[in-house]
Amino acid sequence: MQTRSRFPEGFTALIQGASRGIGLGFVEALLAHQKTGRVIATCRNPSDSEGLSRLRAEHPERLICLPLDVEDEAAVAGLRDAASAEVDRLHLVINAAGVLHDGEGLFPEKKLDDLKLANLEKSFRVNAFGPLLVSRALAPLLTHREHAVLANISARVGSIGDNHLGGWYAYRGAKAAQNMFTRGVAVELGRRAKKLVCVALHPGTTDTGLSEPFQQRVPEHKLFPVSRTVEQLLAVIDTLGPEHSGRFFGWDGAEIPW
Repeated sequence: MQTRSRFPEGFTALIQGASRGIGLGFVEALLAHQKTGRVIATCRNPSDSEGLSRLRAEHPERLICLPLDVEDEAAVAGLRDAASAEVDRLHLVINAAGVLHDGEGLFPEKKLDDLKLANLEKSFRVNAFGPLLVSRALAPLLTHREHAVLANISARVGSIGDNHLGGWYAYRGAKAAQNMFTRGVAVELGRRAKKLVCVALHPGTTDTGLSEPFQQRVPEHKLFPVSRTVEQLLAVIDTLGPEHSGRFFGWDGAEIPW
């Protein structure tokens, strides 16, 4: 585990999309680190997450679970007051929730004829608009004089420059929009807080429900368990300073073209 040396002792973190997968992995890893103070975990129904329930029992004083539906603008706006009631500032915010398929008709398109407006809207609401609304809600808690990081979990398929295969219109488009929003937030909030770093991060293909239908095509050495993905991304976060704000990095620390 990295030292989290840039963050102050007892730093605070908020993980959005913490019920399972990478989000839950971040919560577990941060609570295991002695330098971490309190962690706020948000998801639609925290009580339905066995992982969060277990961690809450193990860390009753350090883990706060809050319900949050990123598709509900009023609920996201209310996150500011809910988080402020628990901590006076945040040092790390990770937007980890994402949707690629949902078992109800949302699935990556192979061709234009597969497009459905409802699927485009769903993907953009969760993958692009959600992190942006969370950023707006939590901006007052992130803009202070201490080192802080706002990290949005993006995807390499959201890179326009790296798109050589086409398809996956809704997911690619939403992640590209998320990347643009991340850049814009970095510019605006950077004027208020000189030590704040806003970045997009590509986790690599991780063994979660999101990637499960597509894992057969992934070489074994490129399919990461959640624990490895989280460790790698936290290692990247540990290297970030203000000069990296507004950029897009992969799990290995290499910069990804927009």
